[in-house]
Amino acid sequence: MQAKELSRIQKMLQDQGYIDDGAIAMSLFLAMKLEKPLLVEGPAGVGKTEIAKVMAKAMQTELIRLQCYEGLDSTHALYEWNYQHQLLYLKMQEDGGKKLEALEQTIFSDKFLLKRPILQAITHERNPVLLIDEIDRADEEFESFLLEVLSDWQVTIPEIGTISAKSRPQIILTGNRTRELSEALRRRCLYLWIDYPTFEKELAIVTAKVPEIDAKLGNQICAFMKELRTLKLEKTPGIAETIDWARALAGMHLAHLDKQMVEDTLGVVLKDWQDIRHTQDSLSELFERTGVVSRIV
Repeated sequence: MQAKELSRIQKMLQDQGYIDDGAIAMSLFLAMKLEKPLLVEGPAGVGKTEIAKVMAKAMQTELIRLQCYEGLDSTHALYEWNYQHQLLYLKMQEDGGKKLEALEQTIFSDKFLLKRPILQAITHERNPVLLIDEIDRADEEFESFLLEVLSDWQVTIPEIGTISAKSRPQIILTGNRTRELSEALRRRCLYLWIDYPTFEKELAIVTAKVPEIDAKLGNQICAFMKELRTLKLEKTPGIAETIDWARALAGMHLAHLDKQMVEDTLGVVLKDWQDIRHTQDSLSELFERTGVVSRIV
């Protein structure tokens, strides 16, 4: 039964165009089986966020995304009160004779509650996929707030009380290791590391995502990207940049790489001017190592 379920997840990823090397499918299988959050770490652009998107599509459920940033707090992640509607309601009830206790119970009810991503996921009728993206960009205080959700599948709102999940969401957390996450958070999650792909895996991804690309061009692009990542760059390009570059070059109906075209399109792959300058200075060496020397003369 477990082997059958694992095969189903592998097919689920494959049907959505996600190339899996086995570890990803196993991690998703265990996260679903054990009903535990999955923490996915790795360099930027290697497909961490895509895992949650593919999972939601395959499960035919809603993807709820919380993008983390410095200063994020529970107000923006969990809930807010609709103060304008509360004030309007109180204004309308001024001459209604309602007691203060009754008014408080009304204005602090679901009717005036603005649900943010985490509360949306907890109260969703059908288990959604909750993506907590780039958790390492948030503060340690926010991590502490998350612990109740990750361990007990519930949140506490002072004016209402504790709200438990109607159906447990599948939680995917991603991080780029811009800072070290707490041990408490890590203990509550299963863990998956995604690194830059091998040449074979990246070629399979490019072929799947850009089926119109010339086979020779696809090989040269992936070989070039593999060597490019060996340079000391400020922002090493990920799979997302490879796909963008492949689409751009395929859209120009090219059949091979050449020096001028690479120089002209480096802005698709690299997003830092020093990285572009360094790569331009290293082009001859990169082409030699990828085996397309004749194209740089």
